[in-house]
Amino acid sequence: MCRQTLKYSPATLVILESHANSLFYCEREMRLKARGAKIQAVLGDVRDRDLLERVFAANKPNTVLHAAAHKHVWQLEYNVQEGLANNVIGTFETARAADKFGSDVFLLVSTDKAVRPSSVMGATKRAAEMVVQGFAKKSKTRFTGVRFGNVLGSSGSVLQIFQQQIAMGGPVTLTDERVTRYFMTVEEAVGLILQAAAMAKGGEIYVLKMGTPVRIADLARNLILLSGLEPGKDIEIRVTGLLQGEKLDEELVEEESERKVASEHPDITVLKPDIEQLLDEKGMESIIKAAGGTDPRAAVARLKEIIPSFTPADAHGK
Repeated sequence: MCRQTLKYSPATLVILESHANSLFYCEREMRLKARGAKIQAVLGDVRDRDLLERVFAANKPNTVLHAAAHKHVWQLEYNVQEGLANNVIGTFETARAADKFGSDVFLLVSTDKAVRPSSVMGATKRAAEMVVQGFAKKSKTRFTGVRFGNVLGSSGSVLQIFQQQIAMGGPVTLTDERVTRYFMTVEEAVGLILQAAAMAKGGEIYVLKMGTPVRIADLARNLILLSGLEPGKDIEIRVTGLLQGEKLDEELVEEESERKVASEHPDITVLKPDIEQLLDEKGMESIIKAAGGTDPRAAVARLKEIIPSFTPADAHGK
């Protein structure tokens, strides 16, 4: 996102990142490509209200692109409170700062896993969408979100994992032969994110058209063949079983409660919810309490309470 944003010659690019090494390398590259833009790198956390207020007060950003989230399903199944704190409270705090300091646009990067979520990660991202829609009802800032599937080449993507496994001689591991996922490249995803930010009127969830879902097993076999090797002979393919919270197939739209409306861009659809689902400051009080507690089941129960379509894994109790 930083690389493509610089192509539009912003006056200032502020990068807020909690991982020091990632921030170091990103800042170094952006300074080389700045073309006159001021680059400011801030080490910190989106949950830190005081830090956000200092950064927003000093820079008054026009556009906020919010991609800070834990995205690995299994990690948040194990640590529910961290998922709530980072993905939901972090979104709330960043949105609050954008509203307070008069940003023009705030865009949340969401996921297909937010649709009828079966994982804590998906539920926290759906809750983050609800935060954004809550601010959209009261703010002069245009709050919006984009929802899409897997991004090929992003950090920790299945493509990277398969390539590493092939390089090591295998095995290539699949959770299930039947699993399908939506895919797009990093360049496509970011280009459409920036387009959605430009189109935003406030309160929308945009869905980026991603074509036909791809079978992960086919992706693995094709990568092995492209490496000049034979699946099952040179490289073993091993099926390990679905992890807690994982689905066989993902969806981009909750058909029963979200209507699709065409936008001015051929690759972007606008979702109109039939039932308004918002998370405001009062609704966040119990999220903050659950995130600070010691009972993961209570945290899951709170997510289930605000997201009726959420089906938690059996391990979280009924």
